[in-house]
Amino acid sequence: MKKPVILEHPLIQHKLSIIRDKTTGVKEFREVISELAMLMCYEATRDMPLKEVEIETPVAIAKTKVISGKKLAVVPILRAGLGMVDGIIQLMPTVKIGHIGLYRDPTTLDPVEYYCKMPQDISERDVLILEPALATGGSACAAIEIVRNHTKRSIKLMCILASPQAIERVMSRYPDVEIICAAIDEGLNDKAFIVPGFGDVGDRIFGTK
Repeated sequence: MKKPVILEHPLIQHKLSIIRDKTTGVKEFREVISELAMLMCYEATRDMPLKEVEIETPVAIAKTKVISGKKLAVVPILRAGLGMVDGIIQLMPTVKIGHIGLYRDPTTLDPVEYYCKMPQDISERDVLILEPALATGGSACAAIEIVRNHTKRSIKLMCILASPQAIERVMSRYPDVEIICAAIDEGLNDKAFIVPGFGDVGDRIFGTK
């Protein structure tokens, strides 16, 4: 079982404080979510395979390294996960992007899939699932299951905040999926929001209620 990776870099923790603040406006919240995704992406891609190539610099021939193979696919969980995509694209402009849409059944509270679109070559790529707030873990588990129906390659789950309940739920069901987050908070309130958290991420990114 892989332990969750908690990123305690000062820049990440500083930006996390900004998005926790209820007075942070839509524009700044959206920008900082993107910046956090970019910073966290360094950790999420730390084990990407490399190959050695030979290039000519302005001075001499050099043996150096580039990313090998089919690289990565990024899959945000709609809609909040979209806020993390742009930051990753700035680092990796050619990354392929899939989308998973889920909503919670009002009776059973189980996640229900309403949309799924994956890159054509998803089976040849490692996958990074994006979920800013890992609250109950239900949507994340459903997304992992959907991705597994498309590829048997490595899957990582990158979230900004997580609850202990969600961490336990995902790890117990998918011990081979690595969780990368900026912080694990105290728990959930009676509305299944992370406490202290940062509220409804989708509403704060898109300015909706």
